[in-house]
Amino acid sequence: MEALGINLGYIIMQIALFIILMTVLRNYAYDPIINMLEERKAKIAKGLEDARQAAIARENADAEAKKILDAARAEASKVRQDAAVQAEETAKGIVAQAHDEARGVVAAARDGALEERDRILSELRGQVAAISIAAANKLVGESLSEDRQRALIGDFFAKAPAKIAGLSGNTAEVVSALPLTDAEQASLKGSIKAENVSFKVDPKILGGLIVRVGDQVVDDSVASRMSALGGSLN
Repeated sequence: MEALGINLGYIIMQIALFIILMTVLRNYAYDPIINMLEERKAKIAKGLEDARQAAIARENADAEAKKILDAARAEASKVRQDAAVQAEETAKGIVAQAHDEARGVVAAARDGALEERDRILSELRGQVAAISIAAANKLVGESLSEDRQRALIGDFFAKAPAKIAGLSGNTAEVVSALPLTDAEQASLKGSIKAENVSFKVDPKILGGLIVRVGDQVVDDSVASRMSALGGSLN
């Protein structure tokens, strides 16, 4: 080897140093670097995976948020519609209540006016009776007794028509020119064959009575008799 100019010892030493250097590099440099690179690679992969999962989660969150927002908008729209319907129903109820109250006020006023009219007519009955009796006294040329006067006035305003004996039904209405006394009403109820008898005042009939039982009518009013008399004269 020396003849060829090769120093065997030097070569062996170089080989040994190379082996030692490779061993040192492997143990103290290469493996740690490889491990560090692998760890870095794993961290990068994990970061990418986390980023992908985060992107998926964000997309899911956006979709869920959109779903919640759409549901909230739909609910808000329904609430507005329900509120509008309820407001309209409330307004209709208020208007209906106002109409009912107005009708009640009108009815109360009408009833009050009728009661006041009947009260005034009741007070006038005595005056009408006095005037009528005075006129009758002059016509017959003699004074009538108080009992006779009362009987004549009672007959004029409250005498039951003879034809009512043939009437019968569940309800009856008696119309008089002036309010009847309790005694006169009781007497008429006993003469009329009906379970329920009501009384009404209509000054236009002048006197006498109109009795309605169901669809049957007996008109013995002064206004009716005067009309018939006027027709016969024509």
